Amino acid sequence: MTTALYTHADCLNHVTPAGHPEQVARLEHINGALAGFPQLDRRDAPECTDADILLCHPQSHLDAITAAAPANGWRSLDADTHISPGSLIAARRAVGANIAAVDAVLSGDVKNAFIATRPPGHHAEQSTPMGFCLFGNVAIAAKHAMERHGLECVTIVDFDVHHGNGTQALLWNEPRVQFFSSHQSPLWPGSGSENETGGHNNIWNFPLAPHSTGQEMRQTYEAEIFPAIDRYQPQLILISAGFDAHMADPLANLNWQTEDFAWLTRQICDLADTHCQGRVVSTLEGGYDLTALAASVAAHVQVLMEKSA
Repeated sequence: MTTALYTHADCLNHVTPAGHPEQVARLEHINGALAGFPQLDRRDAPECTDADILLCHPQSHLDAITAAAPANGWRSLDADTHISPGSLIAARRAVGANIAAVDAVLSGDVKNAFIATRPPGHHAEQSTPMGFCLFGNVAIAAKHAMERHGLECVTIVDFDVHHGNGTQALLWNEPRVQFFSSHQSPLWPGSGSENETGGHNNIWNFPLAPHSTGQEMRQTYEAEIFPAIDRYQPQLILISAGFDAHMADPLANLNWQTEDFAWLTRQICDLADTHCQGRVVSTLEGGYDLTALAASVAAHVQVLMEKSA
């Protein structure tokens, strides 16, 4: 068994304004880094259905995003979030890849999967695109696993440097999900305090101080997050894999190294081996220094492949 890689050339057609950090080059650099892994099970990200998006978002949100897509150029949904002619299908493939990856992992077709798509998703709230995100990709994956596969215990680990406010909002009242977010604080979007615990004590936020290192991250996960996952005994682990906590990233101030992402991935996979037959689906979120992003994704996927062998 090996690791499935879901991606699609359509995700290169989500074009943002010149100088925007969430740029086409992110995926190009990731594709280059993963080209050296021929043993990956490479799969085209399918386009999702409307029903998939509606697992987390109202019809009005889907209609608004669809109507916003311009015929040319781009349209700004807020100061940071933009949509171009190719953005809608790219976003639908990001959702579709999450649906397909959950299906593949739960069926035993593959042990784990990495989704290299864009735009990212963990900032999109019920009716609000924001933070470069249009739809809540990972939250939708969790809902799909529960509503269509009958899972009752799903864990999401979000290690992006920015708080996963969208995933938190979409799953706030969902007792079948345990959501963890470690993130720099203070930092945009300003949410993610420890007292934000969800409607069923299902939200766990772990703010990390600016300029803290991977050592502080490891201590937090070992003392707080891993024991909580152990107690929960999830049937599936989803990862919001943002690589912008890297010390080279221009949008934040954490000082993780590439090997910290490999360490964290290995620990999460070990928990998955213990509780859910190794079933992990990881989805790209942030990471904006192109060299650090490519190296960190490669390290992350290398561990996924080792654990799936």
